[in-house]
Amino acid sequence: MSVPSLRSSRRRANGRPSSQPSVTRFDRRLSEILSHATDVFDEKGYEGASMRDLSRVSGTSLAGLYYYFESKEKLLYLIQRHTFTTIVERLRTRLDGVTDPEQRIRVFILNHLEYFLANQKAMKVLSHEDEVLKNGYGAEIAAIKREYVRTCVELLDELKRANNLEFSSRTAALSLFGMMNWIYTWYKARVDGGAETLAQEMSDIFLRGVCADVGKTSKKKIGSTN
Repeated sequence: MSVPSLRSSRRRANGRPSSQPSVTRFDRRLSEILSHATDVFDEKGYEGASMRDLSRVSGTSLAGLYYYFESKEKLLYLIQRHTFTTIVERLRTRLDGVTDPEQRIRVFILNHLEYFLANQKAMKVLSHEDEVLKNGYGAEIAAIKREYVRTCVELLDELKRANNLEFSSRTAALSLFGMMNWIYTWYKARVDGGAETLAQEMSDIFLRGVCADVGKTSKKKIGSTN
């Protein structure tokens, strides 16, 4: 689905194409407003936040917000789209040239945690407001998220083939996201270290789990006495 361009909105407002310096200033202001919106959603929750709150915090008139964003749903959509597309694009770049299946999973985990720790409020908003977006907005974000999860599953499939392992790639992928997505509830930089340290430790724990001989043990029913 094509996304209505905010730059196009700017061109319509002026009645002519914007010059490059104006676009740059506009994009910078857009980034600032999205950052303020993230803060408000983080503090008050999506349902508790209002466009008036966003106007006050961002220093943008209420009319100006409605002109460019139409609703707070549009703002949440832009926050989510920017977050997921940035993570996916960075991952593609970092995986390029890495061939070892285990190392590719480590790259995946590091890429996710680096962005997460640098943008904790945005990731918290995404985690808490996961089902808010509807219709076209929700469908587009869901498609990006499916692509991201599918990438993780494919990386795990590569690991399985390379090491003749047996486990559910889907279960492992979703379990990994469960490990990574909720660290904002307990992460403390002084105790847990930076993204690289945390990613190495989390990768070690995760890979020791999926690389164990679970293929044989999982065939036995839990609680079996045989």
